[in-house]
Amino acid sequence: MLLPAKAEVARQLNRYREWERVMLAAPSDREARDSFEDSGYTLCVLMGKRCAREAVHAAERYLRTSLVAYLREQAGRAHADRFTGRTPPAVQRSTAGG
Repeated sequence: MLLPAKAEVARQLNRYREWERVMLAAPSDREARDSFEDSGYTLCVLMGKRCAREAVHAAERYLRTSLVAYLREQAGRAHADRFTGRTPPAVQRSTAGG
């Protein structure tokens, strides 16, 4: 598993938080909202998560733990997800002809 440099994660997390404050102060500002969403997307890509909130939480955990502890935590989550049904169901193919 490739992980980004902690300095980059910290930089992107700070950027996300800054745009979040700006967007919350002026919710009708389209540029602020777009920048906030872009920063969330960047965190999603960096942290390998599907939504910004998950990416923020993952980034915070990553920054406060050692690399080994973070990898163990992620491996444990992946293992638990297989048994809790948190992964998306497999796509079923239709048996009807088209």
